[in-house]
Amino acid sequence: MTSIVVVTAGTSIPSSSRMLGEQLGEATVVSLVASGVPAEVTHLELRTLAVDLAQHLATRVPSGRLREAFDAVCAADGVIAVTPVFNGSYSGLFKLFFDALDEDAMAGRPVLLGATGGTARHSLVIDHAMLPLFFYLKALVAPHPVFAATKDWGASGGKLDHRITRAAEEFAKLVLAAAPHAHGDDFEVTDFTDLLGG
Repeated sequence: MTSIVVVTAGTSIPSSSRMLGEQLGEATVVSLVASGVPAEVTHLELRTLAVDLAQHLATRVPSGRLREAFDAVCAADGVIAVTPVFNGSYSGLFKLFFDALDEDAMAGRPVLLGATGGTARHSLVIDHAMLPLFFYLKALVAPHPVFAATKDWGASGGKLDHRITRAAEEFAKLVLAAAPHAHGDDFEVTDFTDLLGG
């Protein structure tokens, strides 16, 4: 079973970052299943771990909930990482989580990047902030990240849907190349928020 973890750092309810993460996860599963590969998706909302992350920053000792989240990422065949744009960069919560992961946890792991913001001018956050972070972490970054501005949601023409599909297809290829699995056609979707009691 191919395991995909979707990490989102949105803080509002509903969260556009969560929505983008869900759509990227679903599209990735479609691509994997079309290739004959069973897949499962786990959703991890960082807002449910904000206090745990702050305590970890001060003590360097992860709570049980945080360790469970780390284990899910470390066991994943691929990670979809989505952040809102705050002050021209990824959110502090997003950075705090990836700083807290064990050294080399992301090394060699396929990652699809996504970001959300009010206007298209924030899209440079992917090139100028997220890419350097994940290159430093030695992740295998998928070639087509997705940025969604407020006006993209529900826009006519399906441009966002097209970008999500293209990104997911390339990400699925990267996941399969990094860790090929036996063929099948089943998949599961898990909401990690429930596992964390969020």
